[in-house]
Amino acid sequence: MTCISSAILNDVIVPRPADSHKGDFGRVLLIGGSEQYGGAIIMATEAAVNAGAGLTCTVTHSINLTALHARVPEAMFLDLRDRQLAQMISQVDVVVCGPGLGMNQLAKQVLLMVKEQVTVAQTLVLDASALDLIARDPKLLPTNAGKIILTPHQMEWQRLSQLRIPFQTNAANIVALKTLFPAGNGILVLKSHRTKVMTCQGKVFENPVGNAGMATGGMGDILTGILGAFIGQFGASLKTILAAVYLHSLAGDQLAKESYVVRPTTLVASLPHLMKQFCQSPN
Repeated sequence: MTCISSAILNDVIVPRPADSHKGDFGRVLLIGGSEQYGGAIIMATEAAVNAGAGLTCTVTHSINLTALHARVPEAMFLDLRDRQLAQMISQVDVVVCGPGLGMNQLAKQVLLMVKEQVTVAQTLVLDASALDLIARDPKLLPTNAGKIILTPHQMEWQRLSQLRIPFQTNAANIVALKTLFPAGNGILVLKSHRTKVMTCQGKVFENPVGNAGMATGGMGDILTGILGAFIGQFGASLKTILAAVYLHSLAGDQLAKESYVVRPTTLVASLPHLMKQFCQSPN
C-alpha cells in the first residue's frame, strides 16, 4: 500500500496555457438531484466549477433549477426528463452520476440511459444513489466507459460488493472490484476515516489527510464534483484521481484548524486558492 502525499498535487495541477479556452479543461456532465435531494447535485456542481471544469452541465429535477442557478450560475441545466439527455451524454468528456438522484423509476431509467450511452472515450464517476441502484439491480452497472470510478462510503460498498464492513480488507475489495469490472477499467475510491483508492490491477493507495470535522452531509458529493473536474482538465490517469482525493481532504484539514465543523460549501469555496498554491509556474 502506498501513502498519497502532497507532491502529487504539484505533479497534477499545472499552469494553464495562455492561449487556452474553456473547451480545453473538460466538459463535465453531472446527473442527480431528485425533488428531495437537490442539494447534493448542486454541491457537486459547485465543486466541479470551483475545481476547474471548463464546461459544466447539471442534469436534475426541474424543481432544483432556481436554486442551482442562484448558487452556481456558471453551470448549464438540463431536466432529468429531457429527451436531449442521451445526446448530451455523448458530447462530454466526464459523466458524474448519482448524487441525490434517488431510487425511483425515473432514476433507474436515467442510469440505464447512462449505461447505454457512455463510450470508451469517456470517464464515468458513479456515486451515492447510482451505487445503490446498481446494488439492487446489478444489470444497471455501466461497463463501457474507458474508466469507471466508484466512490462509495463503506456501507454503500457493503451493499454493492456484499462485503460486510469488518471484512472489507484490501485483498477482498480488489477481488470484488475485479468481479464488477472484468475488463480492468474500474477504480474504487472507498471513503472512510482514511480513504483508500484501489485498482483492478491490485494497487492500493491510502489518503493520510482528512479530519472528523468533515463528517458532514454533502462532503462526499463535493469529492465527486472535484473528481469530475480534475479528470476533465488533467486527464483520466490514476495520478489525477489520487490528486483529487488528496486535495479534498487537505482543504478540509486547512479549514479544521479554525473550525470545529467543516461545511462542504465552505470547503468548495477554498478550492481555487488552494489549487493555486500547488500550481507550478513555468521557468
